[in-house]
Amino acid sequence: MELESFLLRKQGATWDNLPLPAFTLKDVDDDVINRFKKWAAKKGRIEESALDEPKEVPMKKLHLMNNGYLTNAAMLLFANDPETWQLGAFTKIGYFESDSELRYQDEIHGSLLDQIDRIIETVHLKYMKAKITYEGMQRIERYFVPDAALREALLNSLCHKDYARGIPIQVSVYDDRLYIANCGRLPESWSIKKLMEKHSSEPFNPNIAHVYYLAGFIESWGRGIEKMEL
Repeated sequence: MELESFLLRKQGATWDNLPLPAFTLKDVDDDVINRFKKWAAKKGRIEESALDEPKEVPMKKLHLMNNGYLTNAAMLLFANDPETWQLGAFTKIGYFESDSELRYQDEIHGSLLDQIDRIIETVHLKYMKAKITYEGMQRIERYFVPDAALREALLNSLCHKDYARGIPIQVSVYDDRLYIANCGRLPESWSIKKLMEKHSSEPFNPNIAHVYYLAGFIESWGRGIEKMEL
């Protein structure tokens, strides 16, 4: 798998842009693509006229077709159940009392466009305890991981994951901390030091990242780490 990914990148290709003949337009979920178009139009990143276009048009405009076939990115983003074509395309959430004591867990399935909000909702409602304070008569609830940082970390995981390996993202929640693990990797020749400095945006799955950008989920300036530190 590592060799395949290496060879693809040497050819200027990525796994998310590979054609997937088994995934066809009839498998593109109408509700998911309509939600995407509304989000993108609201952000001003597609024209309002695109709202009425048949689904084959945005597939071409988004470069989600390769040699006449829809791509892996199209499947992950716009299938109601991507696991029909790719194992591990979901997120596991677990609550741990210690590293060896798992108390309960959930799995978040569905398209990559829908998973993010469902992950955050599940983490907030079931896994993280908010610290409650009062400012005058107003009740203030704050989580130990700020909403913006949590969302940014999860979006980075979904964009940079190596989906070909078939391993789900894992979110481990403790009483006072949270870990997100995914089988991704830094761009070639990058170091942790470079990651922590100002850098360009080089997503592992550029086609997925582009659709996330159009939907308003992410920017394209490589500021994810900085935003998580704010």
